[in-house]
Amino acid sequence: MSNITNLTDDALIAFDNLSDMATNLVTPTLRLGITGLSRAGKTVFITSLVHNLIHNGRLPMFEPHASGRIAQAMLQPQPSMDVPRFAYEDHVKTLLQDHAWPNSTSSISQLRLTLKYESATAWGRTFGSGVLNIDMVDYPGEWLLDLPLLGMTYSQWCKQALELSHQPARVKLAARWHKALAKVDPNATLDETIAREQAQIFTQYLRDCREDKSALSTLPPGRFLMPGDLEGSPALTFAPLELNEDAKPEAGSLHALMDDRYQAYKTIVIKPFFREHFARLDRQIVLVDALQAINAGPEALQDLETALSNVLNCFRPGTGHWLTSILSRRIDKILFAATKADHLHHENHDRLEALLSRLVEKAVARAKFAGADVQVQAIASVRATSEGYMGDAKEKLPVVIGKPMKDQLIDGEKFDGNTKTAIFPGDLPKNPSDLLNGSSDQHKLTFVRFKPPELETSEEGLTLSLPHIRLDRALQFLLADRLA
Repeated sequence: MSNITNLTDDALIAFDNLSDMATNLVTPTLRLGITGLSRAGKTVFITSLVHNLIHNGRLPMFEPHASGRIAQAMLQPQPSMDVPRFAYEDHVKTLLQDHAWPNSTSSISQLRLTLKYESATAWGRTFGSGVLNIDMVDYPGEWLLDLPLLGMTYSQWCKQALELSHQPARVKLAARWHKALAKVDPNATLDETIAREQAQIFTQYLRDCREDKSALSTLPPGRFLMPGDLEGSPALTFAPLELNEDAKPEAGSLHALMDDRYQAYKTIVIKPFFREHFARLDRQIVLVDALQAINAGPEALQDLETALSNVLNCFRPGTGHWLTSILSRRIDKILFAATKADHLHHENHDRLEALLSRLVEKAVARAKFAGADVQVQAIASVRATSEGYMGDAKEKLPVVIGKPMKDQLIDGEKFDGNTKTAIFPGDLPKNPSDLLNGSSDQHKLTFVRFKPPELETSEEGLTLSLPHIRLDRALQFLLADRLA
């Protein structure tokens, strides 16, 4: 963390940690970071987690729940007065009544879930019931992409952005930006019109990279893609320039203007987010949509690996003494979760986990070395499909059954959003490196988006909670020891 914060930042982080410790003396609170790049399923994960705990969902592998030790799960008033509340009720309505997925996160929000529980030990039960607050924060995945910029100068970022734009998967997408950039002299007198035009063209290039057919992930600055109330502000009106190595900005030049705005972006946008939210996390789940990248090809998977590595370098994993945690909070448990496992037959789930393990292997090794407990799982926060087999006795294909969303294409057939069908998505290779280097039959893999399921009812006529895959195992890893 030291390479992306200064003494002032560290002092503010320490003050926030002291405040949190004082609050925890009254009621223990776990700050759970739900992290992931765009469309990884953060909003759906929080919604399903809360819905299953409040409505006594099927969580057989979550021991405190399965053993009946959780007496009550309830939502509490918003803990932070300056952060909007996570719209849990609206998201549940969208899933259950509208049979649609919630919109992608466009701003930061927070939700507090309180669990009342009985201790697992006789000694613990002599002190009465326990209480644990779980504070969950949801924010756009694009914001994560900004964290590595804290340790980079403007010229370093320019060099990185230009090198990325000349990669095979990006060069055509960047053609318009490259053409416009070639006409710009960094040492020319600053010109607001040029700055605005460069920012607009560069932003469109980032948007094109994010489209499904490209599915690229390393796309900073993140607020260019999700500007919110900063749209049009000077802090978002800059772009990379072609600079000579060790070039220093001349006063009054376009280079100086862009450099100043880049620094303002870090001060106004990135640092407050890092200090007030990211640096105060206790535990972390990192959600990854590897299937979308597989659909787009090896370049998208390689880019996803780069993006995850850059972001995870900003984590502070490990265990520490209570005194050191005041100065620098450490994340003692990290779960890497490959989402949308329901798009694959369970026979392929271990291969999906192997792929994610390959994508984050360096981050996992670093976290374990620092003392953090790390797991990789394939999950589906909300299960939208069932499973079956097609074919004869000699050759049975494992299929998933569900309603593809409207306009999804399978072998040239466009679906209307109301038709249930069985799909063989293909088999992931045993060796995940085959997907990264393009040596597998990647063209035979097809993953489509499915509509949310209609909830089942029990024999007594009770509506069941949101179905999932391994949400209970995720909760067991992330929360169980705090409910002992």
